[in-house]
Amino acid sequence: SFESAALFNPSIVQHPDQHGLAEGSMRFLMSLRATGEGHLSSIVFRTGVIDRQGTPCFDLPSRFAHTVRQIQDKLYDKHTFSLKLNEMGICNGEARAILRQLASHFTLSQLNHVIDELRKKMNGRTSWHSTADNMLWLARSNYHLQLPSDSEPSEIVIFPSSENESRGIEDVRLVRFANEDGSIDYFGTYTAYNGFRVLPQIIETSDFRTIQVHTLNGRYVQNKGMALFPRRINGYYVIVSRLDGENMYLMRSKNIHFWNEAQVLQTPKQPWEFVQIGNCGSPLETEAGWLLLTHGVGPMRQYCIGASLLDLEDPSKVIGQLKTPLLMPTEQERDGYVPNVVYSCGALIHHDTLFIPYAMADSATSFASVSVSQLLKMLNT
Repeated sequence: SFESAALFNPSIVQHPDQHGLAEGSMRFLMSLRATGEGHLSSIVFRTGVIDRQGTPCFDLPSRFAHTVRQIQDKLYDKHTFSLKLNEMGICNGEARAILRQLASHFTLSQLNHVIDELRKKMNGRTSWHSTADNMLWLARSNYHLQLPSDSEPSEIVIFPSSENESRGIEDVRLVRFANEDGSIDYFGTYTAYNGFRVLPQIIETSDFRTIQVHTLNGRYVQNKGMALFPRRINGYYVIVSRLDGENMYLMRSKNIHFWNEAQVLQTPKQPWEFVQIGNCGSPLETEAGWLLLTHGVGPMRQYCIGASLLDLEDPSKVIGQLKTPLLMPTEQERDGYVPNVVYSCGALIHHDTLFIPYAMADSATSFASVSVSQLLKMLNT
């Protein structure tokens, strides 16, 4: 039922488990936005294998589904928490009075206890209650998800859990992130929607068993479609975003949770992207540069997929850009939940082939592939 209206906006990464495969094959993990009754969106997963000939084959999804257990009683860092309160404009004397009663790391139950104790002394002061409610709202927006250890990925459904997500979790952009010490983490930026506003958030995991969910913070954390680069560049985390709803921006930060630096990366130039331009997932590293799939919205609200090439050392430099779409809706892909749309939240390179899972009219999902070397030649001409 949670997929009854649509299964779309896919993102694909290399699966953390690559054991037991034939030589030259790769196991993948794909996230999808599932929409059910009432336009409520959740996140589901699929797995499969791309063989050495470049043929993708999906594992048969399970007939069962597991809801994911939310763990609220986690540790919050007081310094980070106070930075977010300050950004929200509520790090006032009342908030500081609450924070003074907390250790450098605290749990939600400890925050609740301090608020309950101080509430007795406030004699119904409206401003104090508003501050306390906002602090609890922020705490509940950052939580852990514990996935069943015996479940298959296709059995997992991440439903909205916090007030921020009450009307849906949208468009996860997964990325397999290589840390400087050689370890691998998986991040997924996504849009939380409460019926009135969107809020960019991020999931973090190393094994898809325990998932941390955090708010993204900073003056440039706005709008939809934030996509993280798969490694640090010159010591910085880097994100491609569309913070003004029209142009693409490049954002840098030393802290993955706080983003206060942004510059324009690309603006709409071609007729097929006249209305707006954004990313179609995290950039992919090649020897020639960062391969960035883009989406453009043109006349009659038609969504197409394009591509750009960014400099490896300085991704703010666009060194190549397709003048025509790489993918555009065919006649069979124009009718659906949202018509006239092809859209992706993340692609994958295996050998010399770029695999692009994409949504058709926001209803179903398909696959396209193209030679990476041929695409790079097109981007360099």
